Amino acid sequence: MKETPNAWDFQEDKNLLNVKDGLLRYWFYWPWFVMSVVICASLGFLYAHYTPDVYESFAKIKILKEADQLNVVSERVSIGDRVSMDNQIESLKSYRLLSDVVRKLNLDVSYYQKETLKTTEVWEVPFKISRRYIEDTLSTARSYDITINSDGFRIVDDKGIKHSILKYHNQNTLTTELPFKIMMAEAGMDDLEINEYKLVFNPIKATVLELSKILDVSAADAKTSDIITLKLAGQSKEKSEAILNAVIVNFEQDGVKDKQLVSKQTLEVIDKRFGYLSGELDSIEVGKQSFKQRNRLSYIEADASLSLQKKSMVEDQVFELGTQISLAKLLKDKVIEEAKYNTLPAEMGLQNQTLNAMVFEYNKLALERNKLLPNVASNHPTLVDLSGQLERGKTNILKAVNNYEAGLKKSASQLEREQNIASARFSRIPEKEKKLRSIERQQGIKENLYMLLLQKREEAAINLAATIPSIKVIDYAVTPIKPISPKKAVVYPLSLFLGMFFPFIVLFTRFSLDNKVHDKAAIEKLIPEVPIVGEIPVLNGGKTFENDNDRSALGESFRILSTNVNYLLPEKGKGQGKVVYVTSSIKNEGKSLVALNLSLAFASMEKRVLLVGADLRNPQLHAHFEADRSTAGLSDYLMNPELKFKDCLHEGFGKNAFHEVYLGGAIFSNAPVLLAGKRFETFMNEARREYDYVIVDTAPTLLVTDTLLISKYSDLTLFVVRAGHTDLHLLEFSKNLVKTKRLRNMAYVFNGVGHGNSKAVNYGYGYGYEPQKPTKTRNKFRLKKMKM
Repeated sequence: MKETPNAWDFQEDKNLLNVKDGLLRYWFYWPWFVMSVVICASLGFLYAHYTPDVYESFAKIKILKEADQLNVVSERVSIGDRVSMDNQIESLKSYRLLSDVVRKLNLDVSYYQKETLKTTEVWEVPFKISRRYIEDTLSTARSYDITINSDGFRIVDDKGIKHSILKYHNQNTLTTELPFKIMMAEAGMDDLEINEYKLVFNPIKATVLELSKILDVSAADAKTSDIITLKLAGQSKEKSEAILNAVIVNFEQDGVKDKQLVSKQTLEVIDKRFGYLSGELDSIEVGKQSFKQRNRLSYIEADASLSLQKKSMVEDQVFELGTQISLAKLLKDKVIEEAKYNTLPAEMGLQNQTLNAMVFEYNKLALERNKLLPNVASNHPTLVDLSGQLERGKTNILKAVNNYEAGLKKSASQLEREQNIASARFSRIPEKEKKLRSIERQQGIKENLYMLLLQKREEAAINLAATIPSIKVIDYAVTPIKPISPKKAVVYPLSLFLGMFFPFIVLFTRFSLDNKVHDKAAIEKLIPEVPIVGEIPVLNGGKTFENDNDRSALGESFRILSTNVNYLLPEKGKGQGKVVYVTSSIKNEGKSLVALNLSLAFASMEKRVLLVGADLRNPQLHAHFEADRSTAGLSDYLMNPELKFKDCLHEGFGKNAFHEVYLGGAIFSNAPVLLAGKRFETFMNEARREYDYVIVDTAPTLLVTDTLLISKYSDLTLFVVRAGHTDLHLLEFSKNLVKTKRLRNMAYVFNGVGHGNSKAVNYGYGYGYEPQKPTKTRNKFRLKKMKM
């Protein structure tokens, strides 16, 4: 059983052909692709080899939680156990911190080593620079080209001014016109080479802002990770590593200073109070000594201790209350005397935990405000909010101290009443002993207060000396071996891709905007019912074949055309020639040349052929015969009834006796009237009787109606379409001619096949149709008058 082809197979073959045709359109421009690839590959090579390498250095630190740090003054852990990573990142990139780094490392001075087609930033140079200006006074960047040779330094500033050569060994020759001093480093003198450097001085502020811009500080996960990564890209690995390490050190020292601030404030308050306590203790000791000497007292009897046990308990309580009242008063005085937003002494021994917590929170807010103040304006919302919280906190502390002091005094008053009752019971104790006890009690209060403050001072001193940093360095600055830019593995493939992409996008745009006919597939797709009887190639040499044995591509293409035309021509009786019209939509599509060569093709087969120039408005056949435009022809025959058929007949090409021509003749303004008259019909009938084939070169159908007026006399109409010249919308016009049957038995001739530049033609609707000046041709056949 014979298999029938599948519709999918046909569709697949058709798609394959479409893809192949599309690729062939681009393949025609392969020199463009080769040239573009070579240029892009060369640019990529130059970029990869002459662009300075850029390396990315990185460092990692860990933000320690408060629970991980030793705090001697306070054993409590902050309520916010998790440090705000955003605040830490902003602190690392703060202007204050980076400004210190810029000044310490002299980052406002940049050094570049100049090579052939390449200038690279370096960190170490063989010379030393000493400024002659104040750092903050520079407003714009200044650059200097420095050449080191055997004689010394040759310096050219950014204005092109050359300065005198500076000797290495004589600093007195340094020119005062330069804003810096320069001298060779000791290491540079050992290995002196001729090198060129570029020295750039930048403003401090611009340098800090640029560093803040290029410094990348990020956290792996702000919610779950305490690790911060610092990254910095630059041409000098050593410089980037030095900057990152300096940023880490400054940030660590800044955190330590913040923690030491509270301890320093506590030490200052305690040291000040020690002076007062020492004086009071000395006074009490002297008074006690004098009292005993005057009253001859030395020891209280043992039996008095039992009777005074209850009284002693009351006295202990009074002592404790007195201590608390003194501490409360001390804190109250400090709160009143202290300047705005400074920290307060913490953990002075007050037994009121609420008051201690209020002081702790106040100090925490004060530290946060002082840290934020250098980086923001005074009206910044966060700063204003912190100031308000501190004001309210200070007021609350004063209220709490007053309430606590009032409560203590009330308790003390009650204890004093109890003490008076006990004293009355034991009135037998000598008044002198009572006074002595009073003195000793005051002495004990002051001694206990002194010891308490001494203990707190030692704790604060230990905290100050043993402050643990708030960060842990995981990795100091490290730079990978491979640069991040330029990446040769990306540059070279990208160069090749761009080399292919640029011509492709140009051609794609060109093809997309092109509305010309380039292949017969466009004709077959739009008008499948009309056959294409021939394809004429682009003619680089002669445009006509000169003899019957011509085997050129031109000759063969027209022989094929003549054969295909014969199949389409209807059968005629004996003595009836066949008439073939050759027309087109607009001019310059090659219809006259097709008509000439088709007539020569039939003549080469020893058929009597008459070539007729029926384009009376713009005749062109005379240009192929070295004849004048005024040579008698068809228009003269139609205009003058006295002329006979053979009066305007001329020999064709001299080497072919079967070829004769009837030129267009003189140009008259009433061409449509002449062609529509009876005399043209007489002419056609005469031509049919005398010749086997009558090839008529007619006027373009879109521009004038001449061809449509005489279409009834034709047996076949060849419609010429020129590759790269005919617009696609003109095919719609020819399709309409077929549909309305205004042209009889029409077929297409595709002219200019393989025309590579036709796609560049830009055609609109303003088609002109005016007589053209005669042009020289390569044909050497001179027109001869037919012998009567």
